Amino acid sequence: MSGLLALLDDVAALAKLAAAQVDDVAGQAAKVGAKAAGVVVDDAAVTPKYVTGLPAVREIPIVAKIARGSLYNKLVILLPAAMLLNAFAPWVLMPLLMIGGAYLCFEGAEKVLHVLYPKSDEHHAPETIDAAHLERERVAGAIKTDFILSAEIMTISLAAIEADSLWIEGVVLAAVAVGITLLVYGSVAVLVKADDMGLRMHQTGRLAATRALGLRIVNGMPSVMTFISTVGTAAMLWVGGSIVLHGLDELGWHAPYAWIHHAAEAAAHAVPAIAGAAAWIVTAGLDGFFGLALGFLLIPVVKYLIEPLAGLVRPGKSH
Repeated sequence: MSGLLALLDDVAALAKLAAAQVDDVAGQAAKVGAKAAGVVVDDAAVTPKYVTGLPAVREIPIVAKIARGSLYNKLVILLPAAMLLNAFAPWVLMPLLMIGGAYLCFEGAEKVLHVLYPKSDEHHAPETIDAAHLERERVAGAIKTDFILSAEIMTISLAAIEADSLWIEGVVLAAVAVGITLLVYGSVAVLVKADDMGLRMHQTGRLAATRALGLRIVNGMPSVMTFISTVGTAAMLWVGGSIVLHGLDELGWHAPYAWIHHAAEAAAHAVPAIAGAAAWIVTAGLDGFFGLALGFLLIPVVKYLIEPLAGLVRPGKSH
């Protein structure tokens, strides 16, 4: 009997330890996922364009295919690579993180440039193209784009994890990968079907209020998508600028990061009633301004140097 009681005590202790570990994983995953918010918003804003022009009945299957590809990118390719780098070459992570941050700045600045100087799209898909072939191309393109965004998400997440155990680090990273993928592509599925739902409400609603609400949803979706895209662009510039500035500080160039920190402290002291909000607004705004400036500097570098070099490596492939 004493042996059985001792065994039960051991089981109870293990259960408490497991519960504590689960709480630690959940808390870490929530905190780490918030660090990647900027990339997540942009991912959700970018994806709906891949179902534009395709039959409405294929929208959810296409989003599901992209989501499966995203999970494969994160769990099968990027998670093991990130763990190996963190274990054997941790010094590589900060430069990789800064490269990813610079990429976010470039993407955000390019979107701002397109708004300031809009250009008509001269490249149209051939009218005779097969819908199934177009769908395969769209899905493949979306998964390639997702790989870049997912790499940034996983690198940001890994840098933010605070865990002594390697397995907890891996579980947190996997939880973030699955959670962010479900959040992004669940939101995308809702967005791409919202206008269909609104149209159905408008056409078949029994009450006048239901029909009016459906019409408002249909008419409001373009504005909603524009708002999401704008927030995504701002988040990219903020997160990208913040990553690069933090990396420069870690590598020894402290002036830009310190100046922004002092400006945020001054704003907090100026309005003590909302000190936290004021400090965050100033920090995010200056990080975003830095990200936009860096992005504008990178646009000609990408256009006149990186893209031509990529064309030499893969002739016939466009950007």
